[in-house]
Amino acid sequence: MLSPCRPQLRFISCSIILILLFQAGDTKRDLKSACSTCQQITENFNKGYDRTAKQNFGGGNTAWEERKLSKYETSEIRLMEILEDLCDSSSFECNRMVEEHEEQFETWWFKKKTKHPDLHEWFCIDTIKVCCPKGTFGPDCNGGSERPCHGNGVCDGDGTRGGNGKCSCDHAYKGEFCLDCVDGYFNQVRNDTFSLCTECDTSCKTCSGATNQDCDECKEGWEEDDQEACVDVNECAKEPSPCKEDQYCLNAEGSYSCNGCDEACTGCTGGGPDKCQACAEGYKDVEGTCTDIDECSQSEPACAKENQECVNNKGSFICICSSGYEEKDGECVQQSDEKESEALETTPEPHGEL
Repeated sequence: MLSPCRPQLRFISCSIILILLFQAGDTKRDLKSACSTCQQITENFNKGYDRTAKQNFGGGNTAWEERKLSKYETSEIRLMEILEDLCDSSSFECNRMVEEHEEQFETWWFKKKTKHPDLHEWFCIDTIKVCCPKGTFGPDCNGGSERPCHGNGVCDGDGTRGGNGKCSCDHAYKGEFCLDCVDGYFNQVRNDTFSLCTECDTSCKTCSGATNQDCDECKEGWEEDDQEACVDVNECAKEPSPCKEDQYCLNAEGSYSCNGCDEACTGCTGGGPDKCQACAEGYKDVEGTCTDIDECSQSEPACAKENQECVNNKGSFICICSSGYEEKDGECVQQSDEKESEALETTPEPHGEL
């Protein structure tokens, strides 16, 4: 009979595997971070070394101090001054690394510096083993290429004890080793160790050279002509037009745009009231340009009702009641005395001349 604990054990096993996977990912990130911290520490050490190059003990009889206390150049005092400025006070990882490995700095300073002048190599790579030589990665510093990803990308974990060595290619490059070109680029130079990707002509999706006759495939909006070159498609010359009735088409290289006609137009061939196919209601053609009709100036009154006034608008007009009248049931009737007096009170007095 199956034990009732089996499903629980299976769940626990899966949980442990997931935890280990997350820990493995964190370890890789930690190894990269540790190398970055160590790199910064050794760079700051070299800056401090240069900064203190011309200093001395700073008091009294320097010649006597050099004889009795050893030279400042190789002194513990100088070493301590350099170590004090390696990290910002807020950088926990940096300060912890310096504190944990202070003895190694002393060892290098007093015993190893002459034979191993590269502090980063001696400390970060060979001693505390958080970094690898450039072009290598991982716990065992695998790889060894002088140009990781052939100089066309970044190797995951390059120079650290983390990462998997996978290439993240630069723009224009692709492939496991960043030797191939993405669409829109071609290999101007290519061998087993070097690749130079150059951009195709604007008209090409893929190509073998730099001109529009070297296209293997045209981009959308371009087509092959009789000379087997990719040329622009003039979408605006097609019937029917790709644009709506109240729009005009504007061609561009490899594309087009639809733009709204002027309000004076019914259909148009371009922007402005002089490009109308026909004039909209309320407009008339005046020497090739659709111009507003002033309905209020016509011989026949536009506002036929009594006590109305006409106000012209672009392409239209409105009828309003004359001063002292108000609209009521579709007619302009005289305002009551009370409303008329209110209107007079709100009317500002004209200013006299000073």
